[in-house]
Amino acid sequence: MKPRLNRTQRQMRRKGRKRPLLLLMLGILAGTAGAYAWKEYVPNWRHEAPDFGGNGKPVFYNGEMLEQPAIGQQDSLKLSFDLVKEWIDPAMIHEPETDSTIITTEDKVVRLRTSELTGMINEKPIKLQFPLEKTAEGKLYLPADPLKELYGIELRESPETGAVLMFKEGDAIRWGRTAVYDDKPAKTIPMRKAPDIKAPILADLKQDEELIVWGEEGEWLRVQLGNGHRGFVRSHQITDLREEVIPQQEPRKKYDPWKPKNGEKINLTWEHVVSKNPDTAKIPAMPGLHVVSPTWFHLRDGDGNLSNLASAEYVKWAHSRNYQVWALFSNGFDPERTTEALATYDSRMKMIKQLLAFSELYSLQGINIDFENVNIDDKQKLVQFVREFTPLAHEQGLVVSIDVTPKSTSASWSMFYDRPALIESVDYMMLMAYDEHWATSPKAGSVASLPWVENSVRRLLEEDGIPPSKLLLGVPFYTRVWTEEKQDGKTKVSSRAIYMDTAQRIIREKNLKTTFDKAAGQNYVEYEEDGKLHKIWLEDEVSVKARIDLVHKYDLAGIASWRRGFENPQAWQWIDDTLQP
Repeated sequence: MKPRLNRTQRQMRRKGRKRPLLLLMLGILAGTAGAYAWKEYVPNWRHEAPDFGGNGKPVFYNGEMLEQPAIGQQDSLKLSFDLVKEWIDPAMIHEPETDSTIITTEDKVVRLRTSELTGMINEKPIKLQFPLEKTAEGKLYLPADPLKELYGIELRESPETGAVLMFKEGDAIRWGRTAVYDDKPAKTIPMRKAPDIKAPILADLKQDEELIVWGEEGEWLRVQLGNGHRGFVRSHQITDLREEVIPQQEPRKKYDPWKPKNGEKINLTWEHVVSKNPDTAKIPAMPGLHVVSPTWFHLRDGDGNLSNLASAEYVKWAHSRNYQVWALFSNGFDPERTTEALATYDSRMKMIKQLLAFSELYSLQGINIDFENVNIDDKQKLVQFVREFTPLAHEQGLVVSIDVTPKSTSASWSMFYDRPALIESVDYMMLMAYDEHWATSPKAGSVASLPWVENSVRRLLEEDGIPPSKLLLGVPFYTRVWTEEKQDGKTKVSSRAIYMDTAQRIIREKNLKTTFDKAAGQNYVEYEEDGKLHKIWLEDEVSVKARIDLVHKYDLAGIASWRRGFENPQAWQWIDDTLQP
């Protein structure tokens, strides 16, 4: 029989049985804590070789690797056409028809042809050290040297990896240095693949090593080495942050287009020349007028040849009255001929050279481009023509302007104008704010009702970002007599254009009474004759001054009137009294 245990002995025995269980539990907890500590706080020391994802000669911008690689090295370095177009100059084009790459800047037109060591800048030859190159895969590559000069870019090429770091003028680069540990001179700083101590190490950086800092992610900095390799370093391991700004090129002398003195608004009128120039002795005084734009130059054929109706005598007369002469160049409103002439650099440059030669011959101060009825497929070709013409015209001191219609859904009348792109090149844009109701309109109405005109102005300013200081409001010096007659139960509408004074003569002869059409914002008259109803929305002092009020309301550059000879002689005084400050 076992001896009976007292209470103390029984408690000791129970404690003895619990001790192994407690130790087991403590061991489990210790193991879990260790695993957690290892997972959370012990860095990954595994290394992984950095690479560029198979990109043999990568190009980086703002720390991002661009899709298109470079080729060549040092002096023979070249960038792909696609890269330059996407990241440097979206307006650069390649023309397969002539195998030419064409670059246009504010003051230069550059043409480079594949495999040729002679290029052209403003139609003057330049020698290239290395040509434009086309690879076996058909990819175009541009020599780096002219790109640096044209765009002010810097290309820093790593001799170690061949990687190219691209910077644009004005870019700010944030530089830093890895920390220095005086008591641990052999210590390295890990650059990891991701902002995490468990991410593999891409490079062991030396102390005091310089690198670029592109951004922050929590306690990590996103960095890049001079050899192109990128990764993450803890922010407390980077010191001496400084900023480098890529220097701007020496500012070129900017072309300053002509403007009237004393802050005046421009007052321009078009001179319609069909076959011969007017007898200037019969042209009455036009007080307040600054510019005449005679319709002298027209596209004659698809090769780019121009017809010329210019008159030295007319220019002499205009200059004697201190008028600027901005000759108009028209495409003849022929869409097929226009397509052919705009198709290639050679045909475009043929037109340009003739315009420049005519301008010099006749001592012109400007060219007014009037392309109408253009195929919408030629939208960017027209922009390219203007981009190529303007630097050469400015080099010759010429003011460049272009006429555009109000915005509408008509492809060949309105939509072919890329107005935001055009305004980047030209000095002035004339809004031809008339023909709201055109000659063959199925409905009678104003040539240019005031609400329609104002809406046309606002759309260009607000939707297309046209600077008001570059926009001239086109105003009509003509109107239409609309005739409505009933035929087979339907109303037939026809019209004829008339001068300002012709409408007033009709009113006097027929003893008519005018009313004010509030909806149109202008005077109106109608009468019946031979069973037909005739309607006229009048262009007169009221309508002219209402349009000038819009010029002031939106602070536009001025007005352009179509056309001299249609106006009431008093119109010039109406304009001068209200247009100028």
